Amino acid sequence: MGTRERPTLGLDTFGDAPLDGAPGNHAATIREVVEEAVLADRLGVDYLGLGEHHRADYAVSAPDVVLAAIAGRTERIRLGTGVTVLSSDDPIRVYERFATLDAVSGGRAEVQLGRGSFVESFSLFGLDLADYERLFAEKLDLFAALQSEQPVHWQGTVRPPVDGKQVYPTTAAGRLPAWVAVGGSPESVIRAARYAMPLVLAVIGGSPRGFVQFAELYRRALTELGLPELPVGMHSPGHVAATDELAREQMFPHQAEAFGRIGRERGWGPYTRLAFEQSASREGAIFVGSPETVARKIAWAVRTLGLSRFQLKYAVGGLPHAQRLESVRLYGEEVVPRVRELLAEEG
Repeated sequence: MGTRERPTLGLDTFGDAPLDGAPGNHAATIREVVEEAVLADRLGVDYLGLGEHHRADYAVSAPDVVLAAIAGRTERIRLGTGVTVLSSDDPIRVYERFATLDAVSGGRAEVQLGRGSFVESFSLFGLDLADYERLFAEKLDLFAALQSEQPVHWQGTVRPPVDGKQVYPTTAAGRLPAWVAVGGSPESVIRAARYAMPLVLAVIGGSPRGFVQFAELYRRALTELGLPELPVGMHSPGHVAATDELAREQMFPHQAEAFGRIGRERGWGPYTRLAFEQSASREGAIFVGSPETVARKIAWAVRTLGLSRFQLKYAVGGLPHAQRLESVRLYGEEVVPRVRELLAEEG
């Protein structure tokens, strides 16, 4: 994407819920997500993505249901996921659910397909984690076939074959938009190109600059396949407040608690203030600060990777609802228009 084009600027959330009070606080968290989405829509934010998880620290396990509630209270914001864990779901049911969301939202639905960064859904739905790669590869293949909205003939090893069946409802546009989200696997990047699906890079560590190689690999693969250029998006965590200092002080304790908990599960070292500050630096993966700071960093990332879309994951751990609302407000009122100004100036 040339930076003279208008990038999509969106928000993501997983419905992060503090473990203090979980799971009783899940219902309240889901209602708060709906309110945050309504505010984002009113402020002109382009996109809202809900992540799917099946564990106590995240309240959203059925993004399509929450998105349908949001659709009924919004008018323009595009509604999707970040991500739908296709490996542990059925592609036909995913297509049906999001085609239904597309209908009730007036054509605003899309889905981002990925393997997710957690594996709880595999045992929950009776799947073998040893089939991790095969499940995603075959199910993505079936989903891609469903996008024609014509009778499908498909056969694989992870589910029964589909023999000339058509899936309903169909969408008004004739195709449900679907992206492939990847965390930095070259094989996944090439797979997205092979299915002619737009790519989302999950940049949650290191620097966005380190993902340039994957954006270039994707574009090169499209060219070699004889396909047109397709959008590249990026998802990163962050938080917006009135000043850089306030934003960091609000975000750090919740980031440290959440990443420390996940780190203990995975055998990582402790999450330190130094690690946070490095990620919050000018080229780090966390987009935290004042509206001007965050806007400049987003504009830099858009130029550096040639992005068509940027998605800020604006909630982490027990960050209070009031602070999330303020972050959404500042993002919509100040960050989004400032990013557009910066890109126009430099385009």
